Amino acid sequence: MSVQSTIEAAAASLSPSERRVADSIRANPGIVLTHSITGLAEASRTSVATVVRFCRSVGLAGYSQLRMRLATELGMEAAQFGPTLSSGADIRTDDTLADAISKIASLEKLAIDETVAGVDVAALDALAEGIDRASKLLSFGMGASHYVAQDLAQKLARMSYPVFCPLDSHDAWAHAALAPPETVSIGFSHSGETAETVRFLRLSADQGHTTVAVTSVPDSTVAQAASVVIRTVARDTSLRAGAMVSRIAQLCVVDLICVALARRHYDDTVGALSLAGRVIKI
Repeated sequence: MSVQSTIEAAAASLSPSERRVADSIRANPGIVLTHSITGLAEASRTSVATVVRFCRSVGLAGYSQLRMRLATELGMEAAQFGPTLSSGADIRTDDTLADAISKIASLEKLAIDETVAGVDVAALDALAEGIDRASKLLSFGMGASHYVAQDLAQKLARMSYPVFCPLDSHDAWAHAALAPPETVSIGFSHSGETAETVRFLRLSADQGHTTVAVTSVPDSTVAQAASVVIRTVARDTSLRAGAMVSRIAQLCVVDLICVALARRHYDDTVGALSLAGRVIKI
């Protein structure tokens, strides 16, 4: 996973002073290449020691490694997408509309590439096997994640799986508490700290369900509440109506789950999708 995506995922768990360093880099990753460690500390209104701690918090030995990794990463992204992302993932006031469109398109492509590159194929295959054996499937998320959970439920229903997507948290908690042990409960949360989704997974685990977290933060509370974690990777912008790039990464995981299931019963899946298509065709 890229350094910038690692910083994005770690930002919420950093201390306030380390988060200022993260915010400076997220706004303008090139600052690491043009500023010394002292310069970055001053620009972030913090200390050199805090910058060092920040580097260690995101898994790097120090500022020199951060510089080298970012220089390589920004060069590769410039070659792939042009110079758009060199000013950071966020949409800036001086970006033209064309710049903003290019930035969003580049970030969404990166989200898919990094999510697929980091997916645990063995865990995905094991999840498909668990869904095959399940007597019931629950797919849940809050806010923008709810619409991703709905998308998974719709796709699985058309593949003849017994799936339900609760409408709200109270509905989700009731279903989690009442569903039989042979249930697979899947919770979506980009931040990994959505309290309603945490409780949904914990209630599901109490009933003996297989619990699955789809999140961008593998050590988050949502991830800790699940027996299976599928990680998404996304650098979202502050101009997010619920979610932009993170939603694309989650939808990518939905498609991966469906493909993992379809390949296990290819002919039956094609037949079910074909029948569903015929009956709804006007």
